[in-house]
Amino acid sequence: MDIMTGAGLVAGMAVVATMVLLGGDLHMFISEHAMIIIFGGSGAATMIRFPLSVLMHGLPLGLKFAFTMSRLSAHDLVDELARIAEIARKQGPVGLEKVETDEPFLAKGIRYVADGYDLDFIRDNLERDRDNFLMHLNEGSKIYRAVGDCAPAFGMIGTLIGMVQMFSNMSDPSKLGPFMATALLATLYGALVANLLCLPIADKLHGKLIDEETNRTLIIDGILMIRDSKSPTLVREMLLAYLPEKHRHAEGEPVPA
Repeated sequence: MDIMTGAGLVAGMAVVATMVLLGGDLHMFISEHAMIIIFGGSGAATMIRFPLSVLMHGLPLGLKFAFTMSRLSAHDLVDELARIAEIARKQGPVGLEKVETDEPFLAKGIRYVADGYDLDFIRDNLERDRDNFLMHLNEGSKIYRAVGDCAPAFGMIGTLIGMVQMFSNMSDPSKLGPFMATALLATLYGALVANLLCLPIADKLHGKLIDEETNRTLIIDGILMIRDSKSPTLVREMLLAYLPEKHRHAEGEPVPA
């Protein structure tokens, strides 16, 4: 669970709710008309931008990864692959059949090595799997960013509609208040949807994409070296290049100047 995503959303909603309650009644900030223009309009524009297949893959995958963390960090993966290389050196590929890991992508690579597939097959399949996953995650980021771009614009459209309705009914003062409220709430909803939900999630997914690309490429290189019967020490040293300099050394070990 990515605690920061949930904590940020809760904190943001708490700030908005506090300001609303300090200035009046929550009911006055609820407008069905503003919801229709924001959610309906943003949804329609997003449907125009992306094909159905992209929406079906990108939306749920993006939402899932916005609230979850990778099971293993890059440093954990280096240690795990070094451990697997040690098992492969002592017991051969057959010994890998009993190896268990919490990382599905790594488990797939281990299974390929244990089944005796050649290097090219393993490389091609793992790289294709990685690229497809990153493509869908990137689609999720683009979808949420598209909604974040649309929401303020439709908020402005809702404001303009409310203003037109208000000025068209200047002869009836009782209607001016509701139309003005709808106009302002549309802008408020659009700003909240964009800046508290969609754009932060899009940025979070972009960061997760970079991390996943690094981790999965690290796994591919590690699996290929294990398949090529490289020593555990060499596997570790080669994979440490994926880590920042300050994370390449064990705790308590001095970092070279």
